Amino acid sequence: MSISLIIHQYDKDKRLDICLSEQLKITRAKAQELIEKEFVKVNGVSKSKSYKLKLNDLVEVIDVLYQSVSEQAKLIPQNIPINIIYKDDYLVVLSKPAGMVVYPCPGHKDGSLMNALAYHISKLASIGGPLRPGVVHRLDKDTSGIMVVALNDKAYYKLVEIFKKREVKKEYIALVYGELNGSGEIVTPIGRAIHDRKKMSIKSKKAKEAQTNWEVLKSFKNYTLVKTRIITGRTHQIRVHFSSIGHPILGDKTYGKKTYLELGRQKIFIPRQMLHAQSIEFIHPVKGDLLQFEDPLPEDMNEIIKILSSA
Repeated sequence: MSISLIIHQYDKDKRLDICLSEQLKITRAKAQELIEKEFVKVNGVSKSKSYKLKLNDLVEVIDVLYQSVSEQAKLIPQNIPINIIYKDDYLVVLSKPAGMVVYPCPGHKDGSLMNALAYHISKLASIGGPLRPGVVHRLDKDTSGIMVVALNDKAYYKLVEIFKKREVKKEYIALVYGELNGSGEIVTPIGRAIHDRKKMSIKSKKAKEAQTNWEVLKSFKNYTLVKTRIITGRTHQIRVHFSSIGHPILGDKTYGKKTYLELGRQKIFIPRQMLHAQSIEFIHPVKGDLLQFEDPLPEDMNEIIKILSSA
């Protein structure tokens, strides 16, 4: 047996040893030991610890160390309520609440969406990683909204393919600082920030193409509600793009610093970025049907919109 990982956008360009350490919850030294002993294959071939991972690389930790590694990287089912929008034998579409990470990671060992899914759905995909089986895309911890997770390997591979080909239509609702008019697009490459590897930036040595289309839904004094569609899927893309044009997402502590509403002398604290994945549209990976789903705005965003509407 083996543990298999498909490399997604957010792990692309990482060193092999760093990725294994993060995904398998083992030390970097242990990850390097596995690589040096050739228990790790990338697309069927042994690589060095410093190998830079590419999109859709297949990483396998094989045979003899399966049991010891999998014990350290076991997804524990937890009885956490989740909103399942749609489910069949191949995939599940659900609503992720703000404040919940998609899968266990450093600093968030449990309480994730995948911990909850493992409790409510007995059979998950076997590929994608021991802590994120079937995960083909993700949302930031403080972004709410709709997600799709594969439930078997056939659906997983096909979903990875259609995401790569940009055949998935995703739309978000965002409340941004400042006043915008009409519609537009932001076409600015995004990559890792030069001085802070945890952040993304339009000023990067290895920036990749990124396109965000937007349309104004409602205007307020000093704020705008917009609908956005991401043509590419870069990490933190919407947050970085709107910040880059001087209209950061309200509540975004990383890229905006606008963490409260200013209504005259009154200040209303905003605890998280006002960003919601509202809809997703794609062809069913096995059945071939067109699937379209929507997730209504959460209460916290509706409340802020009401406040702005009455100001």
